Amino acid sequence: MTTILRTRTRSVERAAYQVGALLFLSGVVHLVVLIASGTTWEGPLSYRKAMTFGLSFGLTLATLAWATSFLRMNERVRTALLGAFTVVSVVEVALVTMQVWRGVPSHFDFETGFDTVVSMMLAIGAVIIVTVLGFTLAALRSTSGLSPSMLLALRFGLVVLIAALAVGAVMIVDGVRLARGGEPQLAYTTAGALKPVHFVAMHAILVVPALAWLMRFTDWTERRRTRIIQAIAVIYAIAVAGTWLVFG
Repeated sequence: MTTILRTRTRSVERAAYQVGALLFLSGVVHLVVLIASGTTWEGPLSYRKAMTFGLSFGLTLATLAWATSFLRMNERVRTALLGAFTVVSVVEVALVTMQVWRGVPSHFDFETGFDTVVSMMLAIGAVIIVTVLGFTLAALRSTSGLSPSMLLALRFGLVVLIAALAVGAVMIVDGVRLARGGEPQLAYTTAGALKPVHFVAMHAILVVPALAWLMRFTDWTERRRTRIIQAIAVIYAIAVAGTWLVFG
């Protein structure tokens, strides 16, 4: 039974990497379309939105699959959590891409019944938050053979990722409130102001654990590696806070 569960887990990891690569490729394709078409980079109808969602979700999904492979947790739970994150990532990118090609806003659009359904479905980002929270709890309680530096990096990256997703939830809630109140343009402007901090926080899960992993190839002591990760975490947290103060 254990062998079967581990095989399934490896299958889910492979699927996450493959789907992440496809989503990232979708973002690259839309970057090419955006440049070739000569259309605007601004506004809710731009191909930029399909590009950024494809690139961001593709990179985040692959990164999460890699980062959480270090965690020791119930394999059934881990498979379910990573599978849920993968499905939600596909849904988010697919819906945004569809709306871009239809020439209508993907978020805060309540003009028709169909567009309302799409806008509300995109709010399932809450599922992503719950998924990542599960991984975070596992990391915070992990007592596996992880080095202190890597464990710290994973804890920090996952907590900051939750903060990024919380910012995304705030963007959606405020946007929906304003759009429902008859101010769709203000909804896009308000949500857009939070994009920089959302972006910076979103990729802590890639940057910090990757640096911890790279330090394995140095001759530094584990104590020194941990101190360096602590310093990096502080600097990254300051960067997130600074981005919030400047753009938020």
